[in-house]
Amino acid sequence: MEQKKLFLVDAFAIIFRAYYALIRSPRITSKGKNTNAQFGFTNAIIDLLKNQKPSHIAICFDSKGETERHVDFADYKANRQEAPEDLLLAIPDIKRIVKALDIPIIEVTGYEADDIVGTLAKQASAVGYEVLMVTPDKDYGQLVSDTIKIYKPGYQGGDVEIMGPKEVCAKWGISRVDQVIDMLGLMGDAVDNIPGIPGVGEKTAAKLLAEYDTLENVLDNAHNIKGKMGEKIAAGRASAIMSKKLATIILNVPCQFNEADFKVSDWHKDELIQVFEELEFRTMAKRLLDVEIGNAPTPQTEGQLDMFSPPTPQGGSLATPQVNKSVFLTNPDIDSKIEKLKILAQTPPLGGGGAWDLALATIATTEHTYTLIQSKAEIENLVTLLLQQAEICMDTETTGLDAMACELVGISFSYQKTAAYYIPCPENQTEVNEILSLLQPLFTHKNITWVGQNIKYDLLVLKNYGVTIEGGILDTMLMHYVTEPEGKRSMDAMAMQYLNYNPISITELIGKKGVNQADMRSVAIETVKEYAAEDADITLQLKHILLPTLTQKEVEKVFYEVENPLVKVLANMEYEGVKIDVEFLNNYEKELQQEADIAEQSVYNQAGIKFNLASPKQLGEVLFDHLKLDPKAKKTKTGQYATGEDVLNKLAKQHKIVDDILAFRELTKLNNTYVQALPTMVNSKTGRVHTSYSQAIAVTGRLSSVNPNLQNIPVRTPKGREIRKAFIPRNTDYTFLSADYSQIELRIVAAISGDPAMCQAFIDGKDIHTATAAKVYNVAEADVTKEMRYKAKSVNFGIIYGQGAFGLAENLGISRSEAKEIIDNYKREFTGIQKYMDDTINFAKENGYVQTLMGRKRWLADINSSNFTVRGFAERNAINSPIQGSAADMIKLAMIKIDAAMQLANLKSKMILQVHDELIFDTHLSEVATLKSLILANMQTAMVLPNGVPVIAECGEGRNWLEAH
Repeated sequence: MEQKKLFLVDAFAIIFRAYYALIRSPRITSKGKNTNAQFGFTNAIIDLLKNQKPSHIAICFDSKGETERHVDFADYKANRQEAPEDLLLAIPDIKRIVKALDIPIIEVTGYEADDIVGTLAKQASAVGYEVLMVTPDKDYGQLVSDTIKIYKPGYQGGDVEIMGPKEVCAKWGISRVDQVIDMLGLMGDAVDNIPGIPGVGEKTAAKLLAEYDTLENVLDNAHNIKGKMGEKIAAGRASAIMSKKLATIILNVPCQFNEADFKVSDWHKDELIQVFEELEFRTMAKRLLDVEIGNAPTPQTEGQLDMFSPPTPQGGSLATPQVNKSVFLTNPDIDSKIEKLKILAQTPPLGGGGAWDLALATIATTEHTYTLIQSKAEIENLVTLLLQQAEICMDTETTGLDAMACELVGISFSYQKTAAYYIPCPENQTEVNEILSLLQPLFTHKNITWVGQNIKYDLLVLKNYGVTIEGGILDTMLMHYVTEPEGKRSMDAMAMQYLNYNPISITELIGKKGVNQADMRSVAIETVKEYAAEDADITLQLKHILLPTLTQKEVEKVFYEVENPLVKVLANMEYEGVKIDVEFLNNYEKELQQEADIAEQSVYNQAGIKFNLASPKQLGEVLFDHLKLDPKAKKTKTGQYATGEDVLNKLAKQHKIVDDILAFRELTKLNNTYVQALPTMVNSKTGRVHTSYSQAIAVTGRLSSVNPNLQNIPVRTPKGREIRKAFIPRNTDYTFLSADYSQIELRIVAAISGDPAMCQAFIDGKDIHTATAAKVYNVAEADVTKEMRYKAKSVNFGIIYGQGAFGLAENLGISRSEAKEIIDNYKREFTGIQKYMDDTINFAKENGYVQTLMGRKRWLADINSSNFTVRGFAERNAINSPIQGSAADMIKLAMIKIDAAMQLANLKSKMILQVHDELIFDTHLSEVATLKSLILANMQTAMVLPNGVPVIAECGEGRNWLEAH
C-alpha cells in the first residue's frame, strides 16, 4: 500500500531563504535580472522531492489583501520592512516553475499561508496522511499532532529537524501544544507586532501556564499573582486576549485537500525548458532535463549549486489553479515576512544536505592563530605589541545584548588576517577592572584607530566600566550600510557575502534563544576563545574589503562626515539615558483606566446591551446589526464587519457611541503600550531609561530607536502628548531644552527643486502653507481661509511622496475631482516641484540610484522595471529618498557639531534624546542661555541649503519633555 505522505510548503519560507542564501554572490542574467530566489527555490523543491519522496505536495502562498487579523488589530505586522525588489520580481517566475513541476499553488484571498497550511494539514490528517509542514516558523507548533509535524530546514548544513508534540512542548516549556497560542498571547510576537502583555517574556509565560494551564486562567487569577507581575497581567487582559486570537492559526480556510490534485506527478518538460531558458539556467536544464538551452553565459554559481537529478515521476495529472502573477507585487504583508524568515538567510535547503553551502570556508578549514591571553605578564606583552599598531579590531563578549545591563566576559583583538588574541574576564568585577587598567594605555592612545562591527555596543560596554576609547573608530556595519543600505548587516551574513566564510554561530556556543539558552560564562574558555577571536579577525578582514567600496561607490563623505563620527555621540547619549517620573505614570495609568471605564460604560449605555468592546466581531454586530449605523457596512473575508479606525472615523459624525469607542481604544492602547511599559524599562543601576539608537536600519538614513522606542511616543492627541510629562531632568539642578527644525523637509524640497515661488516664501519668512494656498486658490494671502491652508498643507506634504487625487480626496474628505483640481493648480504654480520629480526619476533611470545633499545613495534596482507597480514604487522612493535622507543627514550633522561644541565648552549639560527632527537636552540651570545659543547656531549651520533657503531651528525649555517641546 502506497505511503500517504503530504508536504505542505510555506512558500515564502523557501523563497526568502533562497534569495538570501545567494546574496553574497548574486546570480545575474545577461539581461541584468537577479535570479537568486528563482534558482535557490527550484533547487530546494527538487531536493525535497528527491530526498523526502513525498507522495503528495502543495505550495502555499500568502494572498493579497487585508486579513481578519488586520481587522482585529490595525497594527498587526505594522513593523514590517521593505522586501527586496529583486525578490518580489521573482514571484511570477517561481509560480511558473511550480506549475511546470505540476505542483498545486494554493492561495486564498484574505488568508496567510499559515492558515492555508493549517487547514489542509488537518483535512489530510483526518483521511490518514502523514503531514509535514515545511517551515521554520515557531507558530506552527500549535498544529502538531502524532500525524502532523513541523519539517524545519537544517541549519548550516546540519540535519533537518522534525518536530512533533514532544519536541514542541520541550522547546516552549509547556505541557500541551495548544498552549503555544497561550504563550504567544502572554509574551506576544515582535515579528508580527503582536503585543502580548508588556513585561511578560517567554520564561515568565511558561511559568504562568505551568501553574494556571491556560491564558484565560492566568488572566482570571491576576489578583493571586504577587507584585507588579499581577498588576501587569490585570492591565494587559484585553491585549492578551486579542494577541492570542492574532496568534491562532485559522483552520476553516475555504480550500480543500484533494488527493488526486496534490499527488506528485510528471513535470511539464516544455514549460520548464521555456522558463529555464528565460532565466538562463543552462546547467540546471542539462542536469534535470538533459537538454541544451540557449547560448547565454552561465552564472558562476549555477554549476556549484545544481547537484540534483529529477525524482522518479509518479503517475497522475494535475489541473494547477490559475495564478495571478502580479498579486504579490503589491502585497502589504510580504515585507513583514523578512523579519520572521531572517534565519533562513544562512540556512541551506531542505533535506539537510547542505546543497547551498557553496564550499564556504570555516574555522575548521582555515589556518589561524588565535591566542588565549590570561596572565598579567601576557596582557602586558600584548599591550606592548598592540601599541605598535595603527589599527586594531576589537570585539567584546558579554553576558547579554543590553550594553547598559550586561557584564564583560572577554575582549578579543586582531590586527592581521587569521591572527587574534582573546582575554577572558572573570565574574569578579574587581578583577575585570584590574584587567582593564592593564589595557588602559591602549584605550587612551589617540593615534590608534579601532575597528569594530557595531562598535557602539563595545564602546558602551567599556564605558560602563569607566573606560573611554580616545582614538578614532571605523565601523564595518556602517561601511556596509552606506554602500549597501538594503543589505543584511550581521557579521555572519557579511562574512559569507564578502569572504566566502561561515563563522561560528552563537547558537553553537550557548544554544538557541529560549528557556534553555546558556550564558556565555558557562562555555569553556578555549571554545569562547575561538569564537571571540574569530569575530575580531573576520571583522578586520571585512574592513579591508569594505573600505575601498566607499570610494568605488562614492559614499566616503557620508561615511566619514556623518555616520562614523555619530557613533561616539550616540554612545554618549545612550549612556546618559533619560529619567522617568514613575509616580506620574502610575497616577496617569489610573486616570486613563478610569476614563477608559467611563467610555466603555457609555458605549454599553448607548448600545443598550453589554458586550466585549475589545472584540471587533461583537462590536461590528452591535454597530451594524443592533444599532444599524450603516446599512452598507462592509464585511471582511471572514464574514464579520470591518471596525477598523478608518471605518469608525467615517461614522463618528453619526453617533456619539463611535467617539466613545475610539476614546476607549486610544486610552487602553496608551496604557498598555506606554504608560505601563515604561516603568518596567528603567535600568536598576542608573535609575534611567536607556534607548538604543540604530544607525543602519532605515534606508533613508533616519535613526531608529529601540528597547524602548522613544521616537514613537505619541504626539498627535492630547492624551498621548501627556506621556511626555513623564520624561524629566535628572535632578532639580537641571531643566529640559528641546530644539527642533522648522518644516525642514519642505525647506529641503524648495532648496533642491529650486522652485522660485517656494524658495522665496521661505526666504521671506512666510507661512509656507498659507503661501501655497494663496497660489493654489489664486487669492491674496490675507484671504486664505483656515480650510484652504489645511488643504494646501496636505498637498505640500503629500505630493512629493506620490500622493495622487485619490489619496488627497481620502485624506481631506473631498471629491476626487476637487482633489485633482487642487493638484493640477499646485503643479502649475510650483513648476519647479514637478521638474524636480521628473528630473530625479530620469536621473535614477540613467544611474540606478538617487542621492542626498551629503551624497548618501539609495540604489533602485526596479527603477526601470517593466512592471508598473514595482516601477512606481521605485519612482516614489527616488523622489522622497533625497528629501528624507537630506533631513536625516542634517540632524546627524547637527548632533555631531553640538556634541563637539559642548565638549569644547566643558558643559555639564547632556544631549540625551533624538526624535526625528528634534533634540532633547538635560540642561544644567547655569548653562541654559549658553546652550540655547550653541544649539541653534549649530543646528542652523549644520548643512547649508542651496538656493538661499534658510534653515530655522526653534528651542523651548521646561520641567519635562512636554513643556520643553
